[in-house]
Amino acid sequence: MDEIRALLAKAEIAELITRYAARSDAGDWEAVAQLYTEDGRMSRPVAPTVFIAGRAAILESLRSRPPRAARHIVGNILVSLTDEAHASASSQILLYTGTAANDGGLPLLSATAPLIGTYQDTLVNAGGGWRFAERRGSLDFRAP
Repeated sequence: MDEIRALLAKAEIAELITRYAARSDAGDWEAVAQLYTEDGRMSRPVAPTVFIAGRAAILESLRSRPPRAARHIVGNILVSLTDEAHASASSQILLYTGTAANDGGLPLLSATAPLIGTYQDTLVNAGGGWRFAERRGSLDFRAP
């Protein structure tokens, strides 16, 4: 892979990671699930060894979550390309959560500390764009 194609692939993967956070914050679970391969699997940062496998199961799991206001801040995205169709990436997340305000205004920020964690991703590009084959989340700090 030449240098320009490698840079483009890394930018596409970084955007995929950012899109995941944005669509998750918006509660657009169908869009989040579409970011996985059909047989992709994920673990949440609060349960890093518990995997949900398959796009349909991921969508069902996301839809079953209780409603919440959330904002993910994603940073330190590092992408390593294996070849034109395979890559790995890591990123850190900062998650703020809250509840909807009764008056319809800004959500109320949770009194608990934000979660800080890491994602380790395995990605594939089967011609239709980069997708997550696996997203493994973990927390970097425990609650006080």
